Amino acid sequence: MLNRLTREQRRRIFGLALPIIGAMGSQNVINLVDTAMVGSLGDKALAAVGVSSFVSFVAVSFVMGMSSGVQAMCARWRGAGRDDEVAVPLNGGLLMAVAITLPLSAAVITVVPSLLSMLSPEPEVVALGSAYLRLRVLGMTAVGMNFAFRGYWNAVDMSRLYMVTLLGMHASNIFLNWVLIYGHLGAPALGLSGAGLANAISTYLGSALYFALAWKHGRGAGFLQRLPSREAMRTMLAMSLPAGLQQFLFAAGMMALFGILSRVGTAEVAAANVLFNIMLVTILPSIGFGLAAATLVGQALGARERREASRWAWRVSLVAVVVVVLISLPGLVAPDLILKPFLRDAGTRALAVWPLRIAAVFAPFESLAAVLMSAHLGAGSARRVLLISVISQWGLFLPLAWLVGPVLGLGLVAIWLLQGVCRMLTVVVFAWSWRQGRWAEVAV
Repeated sequence: MLNRLTREQRRRIFGLALPIIGAMGSQNVINLVDTAMVGSLGDKALAAVGVSSFVSFVAVSFVMGMSSGVQAMCARWRGAGRDDEVAVPLNGGLLMAVAITLPLSAAVITVVPSLLSMLSPEPEVVALGSAYLRLRVLGMTAVGMNFAFRGYWNAVDMSRLYMVTLLGMHASNIFLNWVLIYGHLGAPALGLSGAGLANAISTYLGSALYFALAWKHGRGAGFLQRLPSREAMRTMLAMSLPAGLQQFLFAAGMMALFGILSRVGTAEVAAANVLFNIMLVTILPSIGFGLAAATLVGQALGARERREASRWAWRVSLVAVVVVVLISLPGLVAPDLILKPFLRDAGTRALAVWPLRIAAVFAPFESLAAVLMSAHLGAGSARRVLLISVISQWGLFLPLAWLVGPVLGLGLVAIWLLQGVCRMLTVVVFAWSWRQGRWAEVAV
C-alpha cells in the first residue's frame, strides 16, 4: 500500500514522524519501566500509580493541548516563508504555559487526597497515590513548557531535537527511579514517592536542555526576542483554548474511566494500568504520525496549497495504519507473554489477556483517529476537534462503560470492546469532517 506514495512523500512523512515516534517510543519505555519497577511493590502500588497518573494527566492536559496552537501557527508561518520570526509563537506559548501551571500546580497539591478518594475506595491506594502525585505535580510547569517546545520543533522540521531531549530526559528518569525508589547510591529508599520525585526532576532537566537548544537554533527566528503581537496572540489563543479544553476533557474522561474501573475491582484497575501502558506501543507512534500530519497540513496551508494539505492527511493515515497493524500483531497472538513481566499475579494477568487482544484489533482505528484529529488541529480547526471528541467520549463511551461495568457487571472485556467500537465511530466522523473541507477556512 505504501507504494501508492511517491518516494519524496514517504521521505517527507518519515523524516518528520520517525524522530517523533522515537521520542514517543522512549516515553513508552519509561512508562513500562516505571510500571515494572512499581509492580515489584504490589497491586496496590500499581493501582495507586494508575489513578495518580491520570489525575496528573488531567492536571497538565489543558496546557498540553494549548501547544497545538504553537505548532499550528509556527507551521503556517514556516510555510509562508516567515523564517526570521517563526519562533515568536513559541515565546507566547512558553508564557502561557508558565502562567497557567504555576497556580494550577499549587491548587492540585492541596486537593490531591480528595481527588484520589473520588477515584478509588481503597484507603491504602489513596495514601500511596497522594504521596506519589504531590511530588510528581511539582514538575507541571516544566511539562507545560516542554509541550510548547514540542510544537515548535515539529512545526519547523526539527523533531530530531525533540527526540534527543526526550531520550535524555527519560534515561535520567530511569536512573533516578533506580536511585530513589530502592535507595541506591546512599539515597533513602522512598518507594512510590521516589518515582514521583524522579519524574519531576527529570522533567525539569528536559526543560533546561530545550532552552539551550532553542537558544542555539532559534535566536535568528526570534526565540526569547519578543512576544507575538496582540492579534497573533489572540489567534493562537483562539486555536489553543479549544484544543486545551479538548485535552482536558479527554484526560478527565480517562480519569473517569479509572473511577468506573475502581468500582469493578482493584485487580481490574491494576490490569487496566498495565494495558494502557502496553497499548502506548501502538498509540504513541500514531500520535507521532499525527503530529507529522499537523505540520504538513499547516505548512501546506501557509503556502496556500489547500488541496495538498487535504492529501497530506490521507497520505499520513495510510502510513500510520500499515505501521500500527504490524506493531499490534504480538498483542493479538501472544498477549500472556507480553503481560507476564508486568502483572505478577496470575489472576490479574488473566483479566488483561482478552482486553489486550481487543486493543490490538482496534489499534488501526486508533491510529486513524489520531492522525485525522491532529490534521484538524494543524489546520487550526480545534473547535471541531473539541465537539467530536467530547460527544464521542462523554456522550457515548463513558455512560455506556458505566452501564456495562458497575451496573451490568460485564467486566473489563466488555468495557474494552465498547471502547474500540466507539473509536471506530469517531474515525468515521473525523473522516467525514475532513472531506467536508471547512478546516481550510480557519485563518491563522
